[in-house]
Amino acid sequence: MTLSLARFLCALAALVAWVTPLGAESWQVQYLYDRSKSSLAISDLCFASAERGVAVGTIEEGSRQRPVALVTSDGGAHWQIVPLKEEPLSLFFLNESTGWMVTEKGLWQTTEAGKSWTKMPRVPAQIFRVYFKDEQNGWAAGARKTVLETHDAGRQWTRVAAAAEQPGKPETSAYGWIAFATPQLGVITGWNRPLQQTFPPALPAWIDPQAALRHREWPHLGLTLETHDGGKTWKSSSASVLGLVTRIRFGPPGTGLGLVEYSDSFEYPSEVYRIDWPGGGNERVYRDQNFAVSDVSMTPDGTAYLSGIEVAGELRSVIPGRVMVLKSRDLSTWTAIEVDYRAVANRTIMAAASDRDIWLATDNGMILKLAQ
Repeated sequence: MTLSLARFLCALAALVAWVTPLGAESWQVQYLYDRSKSSLAISDLCFASAERGVAVGTIEEGSRQRPVALVTSDGGAHWQIVPLKEEPLSLFFLNESTGWMVTEKGLWQTTEAGKSWTKMPRVPAQIFRVYFKDEQNGWAAGARKTVLETHDAGRQWTRVAAAAEQPGKPETSAYGWIAFATPQLGVITGWNRPLQQTFPPALPAWIDPQAALRHREWPHLGLTLETHDGGKTWKSSSASVLGLVTRIRFGPPGTGLGLVEYSDSFEYPSEVYRIDWPGGGNERVYRDQNFAVSDVSMTPDGTAYLSGIEVAGELRSVIPGRVMVLKSRDLSTWTAIEVDYRAVANRTIMAAASDRDIWLATDNGMILKLAQ
């Protein structure tokens, strides 16, 4: 007996409903860049509210590269592509309309939720990331032991002296992350890595995989700056560590998550630590040889999320893997959340506007939202 198309589709829908229980959480695709002979590498994603979000990246078409921003004002239901003039590195938004974009050549500001950008006066160093406490006061972190501060909305920048007091040569040192747990408590993290650790093997990892795997994870200096008075003063410290601290995100007062990532040759691709601050304690809460975490998030109610890729081979930094997301309410038991089967990437980026409004972007042009 031949099954009609309508009956087949009804049977398929029933099967999907049985496999995925009604009301179960899942990551659903909101945007997918899918154009012939072209790709989009998303470098950062921010949502200042449940409605307004911005992603930035670069469209590659053969040898041509076009920096762009993706802008939404309806929670990701629709996205508009906005051309940019410089390749973007990172974003920071203070509110729905006002934000800053760090590029390879400088710093830009928007007061229109990413729909237009204005280049700011030249920053006196190469920077990777900014953080603004309000429209006037902010900090920038970058290469050569650089931490800068501004008190006039970025028109002028001065150096934070404590950043340069750290041990190690400036040419092999950098700061890459800024986070505040409260308006008074803030931290800036960085690293000092000797030249033989800073530069990769002579050939790319995908051409010479054995050389990449022989490139061992050596101890180096992790650099930290802390403030307990809203950035008026900073205290520096350093310690011998393995891996790089690539993310610190805070949730409820006094609690946060820190992400450490390792090279391909290390036993684990990443580790996640709970941060109790200002007490200063930390405890490892997650690591798995088969899950390379590339971002963490903690919502105001204390729910933690880890996003990354399922390790598909020894060269985990090169070979794309299936996107995975884990969730925990106690930082002890982690539960996998279903992710759209098309989500395959090398790295992921998360952005949360509230306990229920959470997004995820991949480095190959996909944006997903958590459906609850």
